Amino acid sequence: MNLGRHSITSTTPVHIFDARFDPDCQIFTTSTPAGFAVYRTSPLKLLRKRELKGGTLIAVVPFHTSNILFLVGGGRSPLYPPNKVVFWDDALGAEVAELEFRERVRGIACRRGWLAVALRRRVVVFQVGEQVTRYAEWDTCDNPKGKYVHIEKEIDPSAPVHAGLLAMATAAYSTLLTIAGRQLGHVQLVHLPPCAPPVPIGPHISSSPPRPPPPPAKHPVSIIAAHETALTTLSVPASGRLLATTSSRGTLVRVWDSLSGKLVREFRRGTDKADIYGVAFRPDEQELCVWSDKGTVHVFTLVASGPSNRQSTFSPLTPFLPLPKYFDSEWSYAQYRIPSQSSHITLSAPVSRSPMEDVPDEERCVVGWINVALSDESAQGGAPEYQLVALTYVGGWYRLSLPQHRSSRSSSLANPVPSSSARTPTTRHRLSSASSVTGRDKGKEKEQEKEGKESRDCVLQEFRRFGRWDGWG
Repeated sequence: MNLGRHSITSTTPVHIFDARFDPDCQIFTTSTPAGFAVYRTSPLKLLRKRELKGGTLIAVVPFHTSNILFLVGGGRSPLYPPNKVVFWDDALGAEVAELEFRERVRGIACRRGWLAVALRRRVVVFQVGEQVTRYAEWDTCDNPKGKYVHIEKEIDPSAPVHAGLLAMATAAYSTLLTIAGRQLGHVQLVHLPPCAPPVPIGPHISSSPPRPPPPPAKHPVSIIAAHETALTTLSVPASGRLLATTSSRGTLVRVWDSLSGKLVREFRRGTDKADIYGVAFRPDEQELCVWSDKGTVHVFTLVASGPSNRQSTFSPLTPFLPLPKYFDSEWSYAQYRIPSQSSHITLSAPVSRSPMEDVPDEERCVVGWINVALSDESAQGGAPEYQLVALTYVGGWYRLSLPQHRSSRSSSLANPVPSSSARTPTTRHRLSSASSVTGRDKGKEKEQEKEGKESRDCVLQEFRRFGRWDGWG
């Protein structure tokens, strides 16, 4: 029997150029070679799709709850020139405005009524209303890297770009815009006019609208020397009270107070170098998650109550001994490894690919927080449960719950030595009994270590696919 040559490969994955959540993680947008689509985050549902011909998009940014989407062309055959930001009204299904620059657009951030565009060495801010007006611009250091899909190739002008480093607070009355500083590793903190509160929808509510917070007692800082190496991500919660930064080393995540500029916490993602793709704060600012090119999602706590971050066994000695700073690091209390598409193997003939075809990155993902409504039986005091949704760039949708941590260890782990009443009274068999007890204790310790490791893993609650599997692309 003459069989053709086969290889164990995965099915052809969906190629996602860009995937991103809106500020509230209620929806997310994706762009593929076929066009772009808008999804409800949870439960996953395709809300709207647009099949485009003649080119591809590298970014589709939702302008909050409006019908406006900001489109940036990219890829090997961009739909729009990469130096333009196109305003797309999805209710009309047409372009309504555009911004053109002299250089390639590196990234976009927006909030209600405002748009910030990152370029190679500057960030330009616009006020978006009935008309689009230029507000101001700030110089930055060289900004070649960021959050877009592919590694930029300067020699290939058609290669997709990276998103520039910028993040904007989106809550009502928030003012913070963070951008790269003029020096390597520095962050500029810009305070814009307060963000307008959302306009209520539906019948008029008699309750008074929320009041703006009082002005800060001290003038907020404008520069933070965050890292010694180049910055890779900037992240802020909706309120703008905190700022998370990462560098090209990819080992540390630093959290800063945006008003005082003081370092609040420092977390260690790992020991080996990694390309950190993003950091996301939980809506109540009690936790944050980090994801990187290692295909892992790490979760850290920011408060003393609840689960505690892992630390080295030598950390209690750091106040008394001159140990390296590594031993005083805080590690994630929960993590999850995104399965690779190639793990779902099938026997098939090798897929022939064009040398000009873009190959999706299986390890790349974007993560956001959602608030899951619990049933009355599982709800504890009416407290909401926050979960994670991870979107991969090959069309995977993962809903993850955080591990349930025990308040204390079992008594067998705290006191592994058997009590005197449990010892055998026969002297003749004491040696064999002791060895068997020791063996059982070692077995218990290994099981408990395994249980402890498993308890740090996030639990996959639901997996679905988006892109080609929902009927488009």
